[in-house]
Amino acid sequence: MKTFKKIAVMIIAAAMVFGMFTALGTAQTKADEGIVAGLICLHDENSTYDLNFINAFKEACEARGLVEGETYYISTNIPEGQECYEEAMNMVDRGCNVVFADSFGHEDYMIEAAKEAPEVHFCHATGTKAHTENLPNYHNAFASIYEGRFMAGIAAGMKLNEMIAEGKITEEEAKMGYVGAFTYAEVISGYTSFFLGARSVCPSATMEVTFTGSWYDETKEKEGAQMLINDGCVLISQHADSMGAPTACEAAGVPDVSYNGSTIAAAPNTYIISSRINWAPYYTFVMDSIEAGAEIPADWTGTIETESVLLTDLNDAVAAEGTAEAIEEAKAKLLAGELQVFDASTFTVEGAALETYMADVDTDPAYEGDTEVVIDGAFLESNFRSAPYFDLQIDGITLLDTAF
Repeated sequence: MKTFKKIAVMIIAAAMVFGMFTALGTAQTKADEGIVAGLICLHDENSTYDLNFINAFKEACEARGLVEGETYYISTNIPEGQECYEEAMNMVDRGCNVVFADSFGHEDYMIEAAKEAPEVHFCHATGTKAHTENLPNYHNAFASIYEGRFMAGIAAGMKLNEMIAEGKITEEEAKMGYVGAFTYAEVISGYTSFFLGARSVCPSATMEVTFTGSWYDETKEKEGAQMLINDGCVLISQHADSMGAPTACEAAGVPDVSYNGSTIAAAPNTYIISSRINWAPYYTFVMDSIEAGAEIPADWTGTIETESVLLTDLNDAVAAEGTAEAIEEAKAKLLAGELQVFDASTFTVEGAALETYMADVDTDPAYEGDTEVVIDGAFLESNFRSAPYFDLQIDGITLLDTAF
């Protein structure tokens, strides 16, 4: 009887070992046959930010015949902590030869995984460290979304002009509100470019900004928008990921410019337009590069030309007359290089013109400036790395609080 048990145990153990090697062999075979891709998301489809990534990832994967659960994988609600490293390595175990992550705080854990699995490419959106880490398999990506924000700001400015012309507000009352997540460069660059777009057509525009200290907190975002409305803001925009601000605007009847995608279903009477990064071109570029054995740059910046910077359809029921034409005119100038979003002649900092600025491009621990970014009269965003580094507080914008 003991002999029979020993034989049974040996058979089971052998089966487990065989199964383990079979699983490893299957994963390796999948990677050898072509692309196996993984996406790590901070939240899920309820976040407009994450949904934008998920939709683009599915589009890029399915366009090349990949199948969810077999040759591409999506993991949601992965915190900005060690869980990200663990999930990245889980993706490696599934046979992925490229893993993407979508949130700023994922970066250090993606770098850790890149060092652990040098045969796999790790690509991180919004990150800042690829050009200083110098790992051949770790890459950052972003887009010149400040151009999209600027064009969305034009839609806001046109709406302010309409409200002034109709006698609903005075020129001095053309105050916008903005709900931001955190007080650092990505958000600052976004709200500043939005403001400059609005002011390019409505010179009296001003703006107040409040921060939630979270990328996704529907209650705080709704409360922030309501506070801004109560403070006299007549139009609201955002860089936070829930439906909090748009629903607050719809309830109050206040025009709204969203981010990451249309919110017209939730706010049909107040939503005007949204800018968003289209990540599908980057996913396609990376997967094409891997298949071709081509180098993937440490920093990749999508543009209007690559169709990475998009605006959603304009809600004509809310937008001011002439908005579409004004946006198209600005887009043509941006494409021709005739318009710079951060043209230093269009804003001041503490009452003075901006003539020079050392930006923190290399993101050292002290956040000290290391790169001159004002060239030929303009602050050049995204020229020295993909992620934003515009962190100036320009005149006309008031921060009601901060959240670093």
